[in-house]
Amino acid sequence: MSKLKLLGRHNAFNVRKVLWLLEELGLDVEQEDWGRDFRPTAVPEFLALNPLGTVPVLLDGDVVVRESHVILRYLASRQRAFTLYPEALAARARVEQWMDWVAYEMTQPMRGAYLGGELGLKPWDNAWFVAQGRADWGARMAVLDAELARGGPFLAGADFTLADVPAGFVVHRWYAMPGVTRTPLPALEAYYARLSERPGYLRWIRNGLV
Repeated sequence: MSKLKLLGRHNAFNVRKVLWLLEELGLDVEQEDWGRDFRPTAVPEFLALNPLGTVPVLLDGDVVVRESHVILRYLASRQRAFTLYPEALAARARVEQWMDWVAYEMTQPMRGAYLGGELGLKPWDNAWFVAQGRADWGARMAVLDAELARGGPFLAGADFTLADVPAGFVVHRWYAMPGVTRTPLPALEAYYARLSERPGYLRWIRNGLV
């Protein structure tokens, strides 16, 4: 197989998810820092690979893949990692529905609570938007807690899967943000501790960064 290259700053939310999975899969990758505070993505060289100018971008020989969750699926399929990304349609759908839940349901809360509330970035630093983002994030963590209490020990059932990669990141960020008020969620807290037993999670997610 060809050498993998990952374009995107190592401290970016979506890049860190991919780096975690690469370690889970035991894959070597050449990673280049692109994006905020590093090499700008609004240059012809990068836009030729991703016209959206966003990170991450995965290069696998002549194959160019963008969007972090697509990259996660691509890598698991490439390695035939069927425990992470099942072949059976029903099991695969259970994994994908949680990946898409993070993509759709967590975007606005993260903009308000993290980009606005923690980083103070405009236009997300509006006080109402920040407060709403924190409230919505808390409500969604309660949804995860209830799901984990019903099943588990991982989000899609007995095994660690791709469902746990995006979800595991937003759980970490929830517990790492200093500006939020958290209510006890025992199943979620146990899940966070369980993920923290994984070396890749400690290296790329629970690594001192929010």
